Amino acid sequence: MFEVRKTLTYYGFLLLLRQIREFLETLGSVGVNFYKVLKYIILFRIKPKELITQSKRFAYDSLPISLSIVGMTSAIIAMQLAPELARQGGADYTGTLSALVMVRELAVVMSGFAIISMVGSSFASEIASMAVTEQIAAMEVLRVDPIEYLIVPRVVAGFLFMPVVFIISTTFGLICAGYVSHWTAELSLLNYITSLWHGLYIRDIFIAMLKSAVFGGTIALISSSCGYSAKGGAKEVGLATTKAVVWSFLAIAVWDFIFASIFYL
Repeated sequence: MFEVRKTLTYYGFLLLLRQIREFLETLGSVGVNFYKVLKYIILFRIKPKELITQSKRFAYDSLPISLSIVGMTSAIIAMQLAPELARQGGADYTGTLSALVMVRELAVVMSGFAIISMVGSSFASEIASMAVTEQIAAMEVLRVDPIEYLIVPRVVAGFLFMPVVFIISTTFGLICAGYVSHWTAELSLLNYITSLWHGLYIRDIFIAMLKSAVFGGTIALISSSCGYSAKGGAKEVGLATTKAVVWSFLAIAVWDFIFASIFYL
């Protein structure tokens, strides 16, 4: 028995069990908080001042990094796509393909990654710091519900304003792709815009806006829940932030698969 405990297989098995336990604990914490948040939203118990503050973080503070990531990614794709289509005689389809890729997948996913990196991580570290310094316990002593005050405004702000970030970043990404296509494949901007309209469908736009709203609410809920459940000291604040980022990335991938299965399968 002593020899088995020294093997890499044994340590790998323990690591797997630890990861499964952390996943189930996080899933349970998120589920409980989602139920409480949904209850407060239905009862319309939302703090207006806090909602405005968190909305600014989603819709304004995160916009530069979202535009940078989506703009650069769309430019890189157009840089490789447009010359190849031009060689195959299909340069006029550059706008159509760019619109399909950007609206259906690229813009909303990349915006979600930007939101996780900047807003989600700050939510987790902020609330975790409050938890480990017993500020949340003090709120409970004063009969202030931390869920209502801390998590509800963040989730509502994410749900409402992530679509705004998506619309702005998508528009910027399509503009970047158009100029890069004009530069690399000598495609006129008029042809690009004409081709662009053939790839834009109202259905795809509404689906992407719904997806972005779900992404925003999920990121805020997971990040806040990971911070809220933190216990200990400064080390746990870092672990809660890391956990929030990792599980938020995973949640976006899962939600993206679900939306693709429902609407495009």
